[in-house]
Amino acid sequence: MPVVTMKELLEAGVHFGHQSKRWNPKMEKYIYSSRNNIHVIDLHKTIPLIEKAFDFVKNAIKNSNGTILFVGTKKQAQEAIEEEAKRCGMFYVKDRWLGGTLTNFKTLKKTIARMKEIEKLEADGMFEKLPRKEVATLRREHKKMIRGLGGVREMSKLPDIIFVVDSQNEITAIAEAKKLGIPVIAVVDTNCDPDDIDFPIPANDDAIRSIKLLASIIAEAVLVGRELAKPPEERTGEIAIPDETQGESKTPDNTEIETMEEALMLSEEERLSELLPTKIAEEKEDEERVGF
Repeated sequence: MPVVTMKELLEAGVHFGHQSKRWNPKMEKYIYSSRNNIHVIDLHKTIPLIEKAFDFVKNAIKNSNGTILFVGTKKQAQEAIEEEAKRCGMFYVKDRWLGGTLTNFKTLKKTIARMKEIEKLEADGMFEKLPRKEVATLRREHKKMIRGLGGVREMSKLPDIIFVVDSQNEITAIAEAKKLGIPVIAVVDTNCDPDDIDFPIPANDDAIRSIKLLASIIAEAVLVGRELAKPPEERTGEIAIPDETQGESKTPDNTEIETMEEALMLSEEERLSELLPTKIAEEKEDEERVGF
């Protein structure tokens, strides 16, 4: 079975980019065409890159039991990032990226220890013995820490890979990873710079369905890697392992090209009528596009 099909990507709206005027010229090679002043991402380029990222994650888990940090702090990505990271037992940052999360990891661990200390005080019933004002202060401190550190509280060492939704929005996280030599897999839309990404995935980074699909593929790669790390007799068969030959790049045939063209023609009016007004309205407010 393939890692992902053209139909799944089209149904999730992975192929819709930003308005043509907001593009990054470095993304030109990943753009299929422009419809109604909105760029359409070439899924024939996206699929091999998804498979490449999938294989990299799978092998990292299989060969060295690596760890992945899922990062997506924009509103559309938060739920999918948390859900998929928990599904595969990995770490995540969904609310706010704290500067130094990677580059100042020793301090981060001290903050996590403090957070757990406050939780232990409450669990042991100490809050009932402390003044209400002090308890309120401790609760505020804990709430602030859990917002940024809740998804990494059990991360005892630096991750081996980070997966980022919207490289434009997570510049600090990517910069920290690059400084430490941690490979970066990132969803890059038509307004992003793919040069700083080790494994770019050209795709819609604003639509909830698109983010959910791509995050689930990375989570599935983790699960497949764990399954392959087991001796053959211990494998359950519950995890579907993609055919190794699917990762080999191939020239798209006429059927695939026709499928994408037909899907674009059938869904263009419906998708654009939903997407375009949202994008224009959001640009006027804060230059961020809301997904559909």
